[in-house]
Amino acid sequence: MKLAFLGAAGTVTGSKTLVSHEGKQVLIDCGLFQGYKNLRLMNWDEFPFDPKQLDAVVLTHAHLDHAGALPLLVKRGYRGPVFATPSTIDVCGVLLPDSGRIQEEDADYANRRKFSKHKPALPLYTEADADRALRRLEPLPSGQVGALPDGMQLRFRRAGHILGASSIELTAANNTVLFSGDLGRPDDLIMREPEPIERADYIVAESTYGNRLHDATDAEQLLGQVITRTAARGGIVVIPAFAVGRAQSLLYAIYRLKQRRVIPDLPIYLNSPMAIEMTDIYHRHRAEHRLSQEECIGMCQVATMVRSVEESKALVAQHRPAVIVSASGMATGGRVLHHLNALAPDPRNSVVFAGYQAGGTRGGRMMAGESSIRIHGEDIPVNAEIVSLPGMSAHADAQQITAWLRTAPKPPKAVYLNHGEPAAADALRERIERELGWPATVPQLGQTVEIGQ
Repeated sequence: MKLAFLGAAGTVTGSKTLVSHEGKQVLIDCGLFQGYKNLRLMNWDEFPFDPKQLDAVVLTHAHLDHAGALPLLVKRGYRGPVFATPSTIDVCGVLLPDSGRIQEEDADYANRRKFSKHKPALPLYTEADADRALRRLEPLPSGQVGALPDGMQLRFRRAGHILGASSIELTAANNTVLFSGDLGRPDDLIMREPEPIERADYIVAESTYGNRLHDATDAEQLLGQVITRTAARGGIVVIPAFAVGRAQSLLYAIYRLKQRRVIPDLPIYLNSPMAIEMTDIYHRHRAEHRLSQEECIGMCQVATMVRSVEESKALVAQHRPAVIVSASGMATGGRVLHHLNALAPDPRNSVVFAGYQAGGTRGGRMMAGESSIRIHGEDIPVNAEIVSLPGMSAHADAQQITAWLRTAPKPPKAVYLNHGEPAAADALRERIERELGWPATVPQLGQTVEIGQ
């Protein structure tokens, strides 16, 4: 069996691992590269394999850095099955068409404003491409065994992180490779903890927070303090948030703050059609998260849902204290860009980042203290207060990843670390070797390893 690391190697985005066995090919995840321009440009390259030769695709979860290139894969000829948990399929049904729609809107905006270097600017894929990709999805409930080509078997295991997120057990020729996917936190407010490892001869594990421990600061308390002091100076809090997972965590935290009357009774807006659609999905899949029906309803009703473009434009003109939660989480696109354009220059306002910000993204640049960010071809000054809520991350930290690895019933033959920046991945490698005594490697982008010898 061979593993080819074709994405999320040396970076946290673009997850793609190609498994080859007895002439058959299975792709684990098909994500978009995000962040630095040199990474984003890789989305336009041909895949380092022939999509028509793939036998199956398996998704760990629906976030764009793991599933966002699926419409492109289908556009370029893939016609096989895409296996995912039922809730991942539901989330993809919201997220992928929205991604295509945003790309079309951004390309159209660039063409109308004439700020793109490309004549004309084109979307990587369209909403129609995303709809075609959704038709390839086939559900496999967590815990059930699914058949893959040439006798290979597949099983999903709960990973926490977001609805549907799973680790993947892939078994072939008496060897099981466990792909962690993105691991959630055992202490997550909403999602249940990752399931322990049952079997793994080899492990491919994420390392996003491989060199860090989560801040012990109470993120909910910090959020309440930011909202209160921003409102006191007449400002607006804008929170770029991933529509799947992070937006719901933020709304739940704000609901709890309002219940305890910790923050002023100011209006809360959720300006993300995708995040709004997610509310029904959370109700349908209550077994996967910790919220009661009452808490789920409270989370959904704490904010005014901004659905139409007209409502969104009117919200940009908002001048009284408020909280605006809007996608995308790293400010790479979506409606939040219009809010940042309007609000970032004013020192009365606050911009709150609730989670990991990849290098090169607007979120990453603002967190690094850059004095301006480029939005729609213009340099926008950043005078607003910039705040990080590190405790809101949905990723396990280095200690939590190591604790999850310890649940393995026996030491694996090798651990491969992907989905992490170089410093984070290498720090986790050292930790695994030092604390567990297991052989660990950080593969390079494009590297192929042979296992099961």
